[in-house]
Amino acid sequence: MSLHTSRLSRRTVLRGLGVSLALPWMESTAPKVVAGSATTPNRMAFIFVPNGVHLPDWTPQLEGYGYDLPSILSPLAPVQDDVLVISGLTHDKGRANGDGPGDHARSASVFLTGAQPRKEGDLRSGISVDQVAAQAAGHATRFPSIELGIEPGRSAGNCDSGYSCAYSSNIAWSSESTPVSKEINPRLVFQRLFGDGTPVKHDQNALRREALRQSILDYVAEDAKRLQSKLGRNDQRKLDEYLDGVRDVEKRMERKDDGFDVSEDVDYPIPEGTPKDYGEHLRLMCDMMVLAFQTDRTRIATFMFADAGSNRSYRHIGVGEGHHNLSHHGGDSGKHDKLRKINQFHVAQLSYLLQKLKSTPDGEHGSLLDHTSVCYGSAISDGDRHNNENLPILLAGGSQIDLGRHVRVAPETPMCNLFLSMLDRFGTPVDFVGDSTGRISELQI
Repeated sequence: MSLHTSRLSRRTVLRGLGVSLALPWMESTAPKVVAGSATTPNRMAFIFVPNGVHLPDWTPQLEGYGYDLPSILSPLAPVQDDVLVISGLTHDKGRANGDGPGDHARSASVFLTGAQPRKEGDLRSGISVDQVAAQAAGHATRFPSIELGIEPGRSAGNCDSGYSCAYSSNIAWSSESTPVSKEINPRLVFQRLFGDGTPVKHDQNALRREALRQSILDYVAEDAKRLQSKLGRNDQRKLDEYLDGVRDVEKRMERKDDGFDVSEDVDYPIPEGTPKDYGEHLRLMCDMMVLAFQTDRTRIATFMFADAGSNRSYRHIGVGEGHHNLSHHGGDSGKHDKLRKINQFHVAQLSYLLQKLKSTPDGEHGSLLDHTSVCYGSAISDGDRHNNENLPILLAGGSQIDLGRHVRVAPETPMCNLFLSMLDRFGTPVDFVGDSTGRISELQI
């Protein structure tokens, strides 16, 4: 680490045994302000949930400001003023359009692409909005984008009525034929963010650290101590808080037996370093996203809370049946109640992420949430009907957006119109994404 200048580089890192610990924003690392220039980068994140939602308990009754949060959205109360509820968006290419059944596979494939997937033959989808941004601006960070998930999925074979499993398991596509696989193990994400050197060296050094049962912070302690002596009081406090946060994530990944729901049914092997408790797994991945944004390792992220058509159970909230099975509710009020619990649980994890972003300072003014647009939702509205109009979509954080409202766009407005608007605000405008037809004027301040 080089500390010989009075103003530290934004790329200053703490180094140790196979560790490259990037720093968060601090006054000492802030670039000198040039009149009219932006000093804080924009970020964007996209979160996918499967099987639609129970719309009657999702959709606010009133439009505009001051609406009451429906039961499913109630966990958003601490950040309601930072969230825009958008009703009326459509993913037409999630419909069969002559291609027969396979709604779940299409819902994941189309979520960020707006492109009709090919059922037979070679993979064909479209470039997803996150990768449009990554290809334009990803060179500014160590990782152009990160892709996170919970369930491993498969890249081969048929998973839904003739559609390749690649469609059900991925929402990020770097080309029409290339899905970008997601990482489901928090430990591997952590090592990727903070590892130094080649992948082989990452693994070797990680094994050495684990054998010695030491934190990565132990290996950068000397660098950190030298850095502290060169920081002002505010930056010393920020660095301490950041290092404490990193250590907290480490400790939670080290727990082998605590907090696991041993009765939970999953139909895949859980990798070592992955919590068996679904909620803790989700929250750890949210923490990884926050760390990645905080240290400017990347500015673009996607996160699948579960794969398309997921049938995992939710015993930890009193729902023993599989999610997909329950989504075929047939109007049964008992199934509606259980779907409401599942949907509310997912929104609670989103709220956790948004509150973490909001509590993390970023730049001279504001928080990470102020500079991060988070799009959350599903490409299926009602799991029983498998319909793709009036999608359940939330947009949180970011700048130049009038938040704290419920807005309703015109019927059949393409979801990709929202993506065009998000790309404009991210700083990577394009003429079209998928089946877009224009921007969404309702976002404007």
